[in-house]
Amino acid sequence: MTKSAVKLIRLTGFSFMLVIVSVSSAWALPGVDAVTVITAPNGGQTYTVTIQILALMTILTVLPSILLTMTSFTRIMIVLGLLRQAIGTAQAPSNQVLLGLSLFLTVFIMMPVFEKVNVQAVQPYLEEKIDAVTAIEKASVPFRQFMMKQTREADLEMFMRISGQQDFETVDDVPFSLLLPAFVTSELKTAFQIGFLIFLPFLVIDLVVASVLMSMGMMMLSPMIISLPFKIMLFVLADGWSLVLEMLAASFYV
Repeated sequence: MTKSAVKLIRLTGFSFMLVIVSVSSAWALPGVDAVTVITAPNGGQTYTVTIQILALMTILTVLPSILLTMTSFTRIMIVLGLLRQAIGTAQAPSNQVLLGLSLFLTVFIMMPVFEKVNVQAVQPYLEEKIDAVTAIEKASVPFRQFMMKQTREADLEMFMRISGQQDFETVDDVPFSLLLPAFVTSELKTAFQIGFLIFLPFLVIDLVVASVLMSMGMMMLSPMIISLPFKIMLFVLADGWSLVLEMLAASFYV
């Protein structure tokens, strides 16, 4: 087996193990080796993928959802969906466009975190300077810092109260089993707050158009038909897409 193939197998195993450990609080438990290295008497080495890889691959279906909920994707996707609903354009932009835009904007926002994970955990692990357990512990630190910065204390305290946990001395003592749901809850609240502010100018246009139509006696004419062109014109003239995307990116660094 070539050296590149070995690195690819190790990287895949590391990714699977990161997901498993991130959703549990038992960070001190020994890890599971994804690849077994056997040294021959002549000094050569052979790499055998163990049966444990098969068990790790069973979580592949939940890997995207876990990774997306640990990043800025949730807030971005909800805000863009509410923006489309506020404009009233139904399926324009389509779900595929919003999903792709949210994904690439997430990569842009999370790039500092990904770079820290790559430098502190992935590269040392691929170079066999640290083991898988140490790499997972180092990789969790940047994600923990990002998530804690965006998590409201009230949401974290709520899940601590539900689970019966006591106050933790430091941030590092908070397990991912509490931090992850608190982070997602905070992201939902923030996304709907931003969506409410985005709705207001479009709501004003709908009210004005509805009042004009009512005063003219055109009660049978839907206000949406008249207000839609004005809302699109207002959004385009105000360079709305740039403002919304800039605001979303800046909201994670305030």
